[in-house]
Amino acid sequence: MMQKTNVAALENARPDSIPAIMRAAVYRGQNQISLERVRVPDIGDAELLVRVHSCGVCGTDLKKIEHALVAPPRIFGHEIAGTVVKAGKNVAKFAPGDRVALYHHIPCRRCFFCRKKLFSQCEFYRRTGTTAGFEPAGGGFAEYVRVMDWIVQEGTVPIPDDVSFEEASFLEPLNTCLKALETAALEPGEVAVIYGQGPVGLLMMQAAVSEGAKVVGLDFMDRRLELSWKLGAHRALNPERDNVTSIVGNLTEGRGADLAIVATADHRAVQAAQTIVRRGGRVLLFAQTVPGEMIPVDASRICVEEKQLIGSYSASVELQENAARLIFMRKVNVARLVSHRFALDLLPEGIRLASHPSENSLKVIIQP
Repeated sequence: MMQKTNVAALENARPDSIPAIMRAAVYRGQNQISLERVRVPDIGDAELLVRVHSCGVCGTDLKKIEHALVAPPRIFGHEIAGTVVKAGKNVAKFAPGDRVALYHHIPCRRCFFCRKKLFSQCEFYRRTGTTAGFEPAGGGFAEYVRVMDWIVQEGTVPIPDDVSFEEASFLEPLNTCLKALETAALEPGEVAVIYGQGPVGLLMMQAAVSEGAKVVGLDFMDRRLELSWKLGAHRALNPERDNVTSIVGNLTEGRGADLAIVATADHRAVQAAQTIVRRGGRVLLFAQTVPGEMIPVDASRICVEEKQLIGSYSASVELQENAARLIFMRKVNVARLVSHRFALDLLPEGIRLASHPSENSLKVIIQP
C-alpha cells in the first residue's frame, strides 16, 4: 500500500520567531500596489496570528485594484493558507505549528438573510475577519495575518499532513463554485455549459462533474481546453471554431443545455448563454461583479421561454466541509490549476499576469 506523502514535513511547518515588522503589498489607489514594511498585527485573546505560506490571486481583488472600487490603503489577498505562529490565551482549537486554511467571511446565522440562506447578503458576513493592517481586506499579500475570533471559531480549517498549502488555499474559491451550483439547483445527469475555463471555470467544471453533471467547457485558449478535457469535461470547445449549439443539441436531444454558467467577464457570453440553454433552463452569472456594469439581455427569453437569469456571489458556511472533502481527497484537482508562483515583491507582476492571462497561465499564487 502506497504511503501518503507528509507534505507538512516537506513544507517545514514549524513557526519562525515573530518579528515586529513585516513586508506587505499595500494597495494605495487605482492600479497602485506598494511593497512596504508595516507592523505585524497584534492579536486578541481569542484570535490567531498566521504566517502566510500561499495566497491565491482572486479576480475580485483584481477588479478592486483596477477599478478602484474601495478606498486605500488596504492589504488584499483572501485565499490564505499558512501556519499558526501565535494563539490567544482563550483559543483552544489551534496552537502554534498548526497548518490552516482561512475563510475571511462568516455570517451571523441569525439575521433575515441568514434565515433565507443568503449568507453573502448578511451585514455581519460583509465584515472581513482576516487582516494584515489598515482596513481589513484579507491580508494574505503580507507575511503575517491576524485571524479574528469569529473566523477562528468557524472559518479556520486544519490542513491534513498530505495536503500542500497551495492546495488548501483553494478552499474558499472552490466553496464559491459549490455555492453557485447549489444556487443554480444543478441536478445529476444535467448538461451544463461553462463559459470560461480559466482557474475559476476549471474549478466550477470539476465541481459540476463531481455532482454528476455532464459538462461542456468553453474557452478560446486551446491549452485551457486541453486541461478541461483532462480534468473531466465531457467536451471542451472553442466557440470560434466549434459549433457549440449543434454539439450541445446532440447531447440533449435538441433541447439545449439545462444550465449555463458565465465564469468569464466577457459580456458576450451572457447572450450566448441565454441562447444555449433550453426553454425553462438557467443562466447563472458568476463573474459580473463590477458595480454599474450593464449587459444587454434578451428579455423575451426570460419571459416567453421562461429561462431563468440568476447570480451567485461568494461562499457558503454550510459548504465548508464539502469543499474541504473534495480538495483533501483530491476529488477536485486543484494542484493542476497552479501555473505561476510569485514572491511578495513580485506581486505587481502576478497581478498583471492574472489580469491578462496567456496560453500558459492559470492560477497565480503569492508566497510571502
